[in-house]
Amino acid sequence: MASKMFNTRDKANVKWFWREYLKGKTPWIALILALIVVQGFVYQQFLVFTESGLRVIFEAGQVADLLLICGFVVLAFGMRAIVSFVVPVVSARITGAAILELRRDLIRKVVYLNQSYFDKTSSGDVILRLVSQVDGVGQFVGQTTVNALRDALTIIIVAAYLIYKSAILFFAAVVVLPIIFLVLKWVSERVRQFQTQTEDVIGNYITGIDEMTGGIRTIKMSNQEQTEIDRLSASSGAIKSLYVHLQRSQAMILPAIDMSSAFVFVLVIGGGGYMVLSDLYTLDGAAIIAFILGMVIIFDPARSLSQFFTRLQASLVLLDSLKTLNDTVGEGELDAGKEEFSADTVEIALENVSFGYHEDTLIFSDLSLLFEAGKKTAIVGSTGSGKTTILSLMSRLYEVNEGQVSFNGHDGRRFTKSSLRSQFSVVAQDVVIFNSSVADNIRYANPSASDAQVLEAAKLARIDALLIERGDSPVGPKGSQLSGGQKQRIAIARAFLNPSPVLILDEATSALDALTEKHVNEAFAELQKGKTTIVVTHKFSSVLDADKIYVLEAGRLVEEGTHDDFMQGSSLYKTMFEAQMKDEKKGPE
Repeated sequence: MASKMFNTRDKANVKWFWREYLKGKTPWIALILALIVVQGFVYQQFLVFTESGLRVIFEAGQVADLLLICGFVVLAFGMRAIVSFVVPVVSARITGAAILELRRDLIRKVVYLNQSYFDKTSSGDVILRLVSQVDGVGQFVGQTTVNALRDALTIIIVAAYLIYKSAILFFAAVVVLPIIFLVLKWVSERVRQFQTQTEDVIGNYITGIDEMTGGIRTIKMSNQEQTEIDRLSASSGAIKSLYVHLQRSQAMILPAIDMSSAFVFVLVIGGGGYMVLSDLYTLDGAAIIAFILGMVIIFDPARSLSQFFTRLQASLVLLDSLKTLNDTVGEGELDAGKEEFSADTVEIALENVSFGYHEDTLIFSDLSLLFEAGKKTAIVGSTGSGKTTILSLMSRLYEVNEGQVSFNGHDGRRFTKSSLRSQFSVVAQDVVIFNSSVADNIRYANPSASDAQVLEAAKLARIDALLIERGDSPVGPKGSQLSGGQKQRIAIARAFLNPSPVLILDEATSALDALTEKHVNEAFAELQKGKTTIVVTHKFSSVLDADKIYVLEAGRLVEEGTHDDFMQGSSLYKTMFEAQMKDEKKGPE
């Protein structure tokens, strides 16, 4: 049965958890075990005192003797009460510390995973692992396992005493154990199967909730509330169905134990009664009553212990999921031993780069671009031309299939990703906003910045009025209380607060009105001095002063030059520029 309970991977996972999170707490764990042993002996002594008390009654002993025995029983159970308080408190501290370490390690692992991991993994799956599964493992280790140890030691100690009293009667009573083991084996296999399915379904459900809350504005404007209700209700129904199957399998254990208990007590009462009446045995009525009480004491923890084995299977599924996440290779492991990159000025070049998110579909093939140090270079093109992908390759969110992205003439892959990314200040179209104050959101770029520095950055980004007006008030989940322009100005303020040799503007002014854009571009002019500036935009007003403009179309470089160069002849850039100017003059209909 043990081979079914633990496969090779389960054993490796348990060893990993013990080695990383529990081994250092061995003295405290030893204390818990010692206290649990004390609890077990309290039950054994209770049987001794009970048998002695019954003999006092049956054999017309002294009242004083009976009172003394009762006093010992009270003392023993008082000790058990103290232990019952200390054990869960100490185990909670041990488990809480272990789970805190585990959660920190997993968070560290997640934030350093490659971008490709998040492209393939839903947010619901990540949330499920970091919240629900970690809590599930913690509860199993800190409460369920401690209770199971207590139950197991109680059974062992009391069983040893009963064997001492009458080995024949005890072993005759436990002939039903093979039946219980067979039921446990069947249930364990079913629980593991259903628990795995349940984790997948709950992950999809959490993802659905995340998608619903993130898109609630679109849902309401599209009048699709009922669609979302139906979609999430279907996921809820799947969870309910699996939960019922899981509970139905687990429910098989207790009836099997109850029926086995009835058979055991019949054997003990019948066999024990015969042994009392027979002259061949030394057992008396007091011993048989105490023996029956001992069997009662054993079967109650046996019921709980049987449920432990089903919970064990569910917890092994959770532990395997967490270990799988822990074993996922992240950027830190891939960058081990690489050099740190540092420079006052940075020149970036894409050299004969081929890349595709999927091996059979290339976005770029033999693409070469140069972003000269201290100059402003723009990338323009229609949607889907690959503009943003170029930025992803520069920051090594993805690695090129062929060719290289070089920094000051060196292949970027020889340096750590963190050191390369420290060279960038990024103002992107998709801004990450936290549910904290405007000042705290700006300070995110430089946590050690002073209030005066944050305010100065806000002034340069033309968002100082909002910072002062809102004070310490949070801006809502994902910045729900801010406009798109306000979010982008926070991103711009971050760039001012933490200037780097390379400034990347990815549709940085796309959500700004014309007047605000004019003021921000004036501020950008100051920020760009001496920096390698890379602009990705569809607004041509942002690239008029660029030292070089690259025009992309379907992943190909079709034109390069300056605004003036393009406007002097016939070019795709000129066609796109004139079309945009015409639309702006026409205005919204």
